[in-house]
Amino acid sequence: MGTAAKTSRAQVWFESSGDWSWPGRAAEAVEALPALPSWVPALPPRMEPVAAGASAAPGTFEQPRFSPRTVLIGVLLAALVAVCALLAVASPPSIDRLLGMHDSPALDATAAPTFAAPLAPLPTLVLGSRDAAGSSIDTATYHSPALDGTGSFHVYLPPGYAGTSAHYPVLYLLHGNDQPATAFLALGLQGELDRLIAAHQVPPMVVVMIQGGRGANNWRDEGSHRYESYVLEVQQLIDRMLPTVPERGARAIAGDSMGGFGAMNVALGHPRRFSVVESWLGFFNGLEDELHAAKPVIASEGLHAYLYGGASDYIADPSENAPFAAQLRAAGASAHSAVYVGGHTMETLEAHLHHMLLYVGRSLEENAQAPAAATKAKP
Repeated sequence: MGTAAKTSRAQVWFESSGDWSWPGRAAEAVEALPALPSWVPALPPRMEPVAAGASAAPGTFEQPRFSPRTVLIGVLLAALVAVCALLAVASPPSIDRLLGMHDSPALDATAAPTFAAPLAPLPTLVLGSRDAAGSSIDTATYHSPALDGTGSFHVYLPPGYAGTSAHYPVLYLLHGNDQPATAFLALGLQGELDRLIAAHQVPPMVVVMIQGGRGANNWRDEGSHRYESYVLEVQQLIDRMLPTVPERGARAIAGDSMGGFGAMNVALGHPRRFSVVESWLGFFNGLEDELHAAKPVIASEGLHAYLYGGASDYIADPSENAPFAAQLRAAGASAHSAVYVGGHTMETLEAHLHHMLLYVGRSLEENAQAPAAATKAKP
């Protein structure tokens, strides 16, 4: 990835798209867009092309052309995968070793987790700030087994948190490349949540901003970088540390840019953990396998999803949102997409923060009102 632009919040975050450029604009792929829920604000207007009665077919990504050399490399990689599969018989996958549990779609949603080792000591939340509305931003730092190093996160605790015995739904936020987790606070997250909660437009909730690594880790497990496992690790810590509602239906995950990909990757890779997912100026490169594997859970338990891009975004292709939302709907999700005016900038994110928090809050509220059997899942 290129170096982040620092001189103005109006600039894009990258000078070039690097390895994670658009896999194909697919601007010709249009869909008959579903109507948004009545509580999602209509302004600013959505900009996707609408074809009445048209259906968006999956497979909007470019198909590669294979050279003899590529075929040879593929054969060698296939052999390597076969060896790894044999080794996996004797050793569980790394996520299972780290977290002591499995995420197979066939697993009973109410099954209790089985930890492979004694639980690590819980980190301590340290008060960072408290605003006039009574909400606070706390911070925790700890040794992360997933990262084999330092992990940290910031937590928004709603007004009245200290004086109630209530249990809260949780939204997890994943930042973009070369951003700190506090970028969400710079967008006005705390004040916007305070106002929405005070107006009873969303239920009181806990929001966890996870600090990832610098560079294009895309919030996935690759080599020694275990950022996908790290997200699941933080989710488990939060359920142990705070009075949360420890159920799938009470968990949401969202992110911007690289974090938008990460949120979708984690939600589809572990569909029994999260019931709401949002991608803000994100992308979906190579997530077809995760979506296919998650279909049984999505079909039986549902998934709320909102994907949006910027019309002048040259980092994350905005034309990918509608086709991927269509694939999510085909799997059984309640998925919506939008393309708004703006580029890959903080201003675009700030303009739609209200909409996205409203969508998360109402979706979690809808889950809470659904039959318990439809929303419970493994922590």
